[in-house]
Amino acid sequence: MRILVLDTIHGGAELAAALRGAGHEVDEVDVYRGRAGTPIEEALVRTYDLVTAPVHLDPDHPLLAEHGPAISHHEMVQRVLGERLPHPFIEITGARGKTTTAHALASLLPGPGILHTSTGTYRYPERELLWKKSITPASLIPAVREAERVGGWLVAEESLGVSGAGDVAVLTSPDDYPVAAGKKSAIAEKCRLVGRAAKAVLSPGIELPGGVRADSIVTFEGGRCRYAGFGVAGTFKNPLCTLAGYRTPLALAAATACVLGIDPSPLAAFAALPGRMAARREGDLLILDNANSGTNMATTVEAARYARELSGGCPLTLVIGEEAHAVCEGFSAENIRRTVAAVNPAATVYVGEGHEAPTLEAGLALARKMTPAGAVVLAVKTWR
Repeated sequence: MRILVLDTIHGGAELAAALRGAGHEVDEVDVYRGRAGTPIEEALVRTYDLVTAPVHLDPDHPLLAEHGPAISHHEMVQRVLGERLPHPFIEITGARGKTTTAHALASLLPGPGILHTSTGTYRYPERELLWKKSITPASLIPAVREAERVGGWLVAEESLGVSGAGDVAVLTSPDDYPVAAGKKSAIAEKCRLVGRAAKAVLSPGIELPGGVRADSIVTFEGGRCRYAGFGVAGTFKNPLCTLAGYRTPLALAAATACVLGIDPSPLAAFAALPGRMAARREGDLLILDNANSGTNMATTVEAARYARELSGGCPLTLVIGEEAHAVCEGFSAENIRRTVAAVNPAATVYVGEGHEAPTLEAGLALARKMTPAGAVVLAVKTWR
């Protein structure tokens, strides 16, 4: 089959390589920079049996107008994976909470397995870091093959949707934003793709065809979580349940475990992840680290509240911004301004292009100098 793969910089090059390995004739086009693969002008005059494009590509791109309609990279990955799949295989997508949900769920699954997230890809139960890659659809391919090799499960975090090859799909948040040159809704694309999951779809309260709402299984009372569903029932207590940034991921992990027939009570011992409300002390200074790819106004306000609670109301320095537009769902200047106003810190360090600190590390170094005692909240949108 002659296949056209659009967008080499968001996993398209890896997807093209996998398709060639499967025996197809493939052209790949760098639609954003024009630096790699087949030039757009050449691809326009060739003929193809199938075209695949990321969900975030402008639907009016000339190559789609000429050769479309296209299937998404997610759907093409499902074709590449075929029937050789690990079980259970859980795919997780959403604007917020993906990584925490994935780590929480992986901590519950027995035996060998693979956890594939934006923080890295790990082999369980050793929790050995295998590699660090993106969470584009194509990055799922080596994770699936490794899970198959070890004869275990796979929990995979994916951006802007899921492949549909998994047994269960988890949508972590209803947050929406425009994609594809503003012509598509991110949540609509995610809902369309998670609806293709083989067994079940979990969501934090979104009504989806054939879906299971986590709040129909899990409830919270302060730091205590109660769960009952699919023949599994019980409780666990964890102070993270009082934090909005953890409550939903823990609910989703617990509900997914129930769907799989696994008791989620070990989540009582689940600890905060680096960059996700993790607190540490450096002498008289409390550092509350909430710098991650999902950082936004809501999570920053929650982080500041938590830091003030832990520090006894000490003066707070906020390190905030976006590292070089490294994340698809950005942290706009207006949202940053509104967030600073809502937090009302004693001091603020801005991070990003054109600011005093170009990186998260530089921002933290400045904050340490400004705040010898008290609290520092890291709220920089960045890949960790």
